[in-house]
Amino acid sequence: MEYILIIISAIFVNNIVLAKFLGICPFLGVSNKVETSIGMTGAVAFVMVIATIVTYLIQKYVLDAFGIQFMQTITFILVIASLVQLVEIILKKVSPPLYQALGIFLPLITTNCAVLGVAILTIQNDFNLMEGVVYALANSVGFGLALIIFAGLREHLDLMEVPKGMKGVPIAFIVAGLLAMAFMGFSGIV
Repeated sequence: MEYILIIISAIFVNNIVLAKFLGICPFLGVSNKVETSIGMTGAVAFVMVIATIVTYLIQKYVLDAFGIQFMQTITFILVIASLVQLVEIILKKVSPPLYQALGIFLPLITTNCAVLGVAILTIQNDFNLMEGVVYALANSVGFGLALIIFAGLREHLDLMEVPKGMKGVPIAFIVAGLLAMAFMGFSGIV
């Protein structure tokens, strides 16, 4: 039952993008097309889950063991940066079109605060390793859900007649705000 609460909370109630405002850069930058958003979701999910596992183990068996918890942030950033390099190499060989489509945003996963935030929140919430993996997976699903819905809305906006002063980023911010308010409707679930 606890895993179900973690999943529902991470995806809908405390969505990493729409409630905690982490990962806004790729949320706004990659959300022009649904296909690109799906690819970004996969890359973020992979990095988020693997980073959570590795950072959890480093936290418990290195930082806590030697009493150097103050090194948490810099250590986690280095682990995430290394994992992003791994994903970049894999995508370049496995799916060159997706690698080209993600462009500059693939290296931005390195500084995606959603990935770092989930790794740190796993430790702060005192999750065990399995709960941390479920939490990371659910947050990546929540990130992907928000990103794909937002991309669909932005594609639809391209077909609409938007006033000249509202085209581009202004209307995107308004739609993102409305999407965040829609997700607030889930707040009574958990």
